[in-house]
Amino acid sequence: MISLYQKTWKEINNEVASNVQKLRKRKKISQKELAERSGVSLGSIKRFEQTGEISLQSLTKIAIALRAENEMEALFTQPNFESIEEILNGQN
Repeated sequence: MISLYQKTWKEINNEVASNVQKLRKRKKISQKELAERSGVSLGSIKRFEQTGEISLQSLTKIAIALRAENEMEALFTQPNFESIEEILNGQN
């Protein structure tokens, strides 16, 4: 089914940031401890959790520190085809 509503980049970023924050809290890791474990500055982690803004490199470091690197590696690996043409083009 094709959705008539498409999320904006900002909504997606905020959702990712929220998911990372929930994972961090579930693992009982403070922002400061995550900064130390990941090598990402505390300010960057705070900004990310508040605004969703972060570099890909820093996000990857955070994922590794939270032991969620498999989720990062899985991005874009299982494409959802929208047409038969895309499936045929993807076989080349």
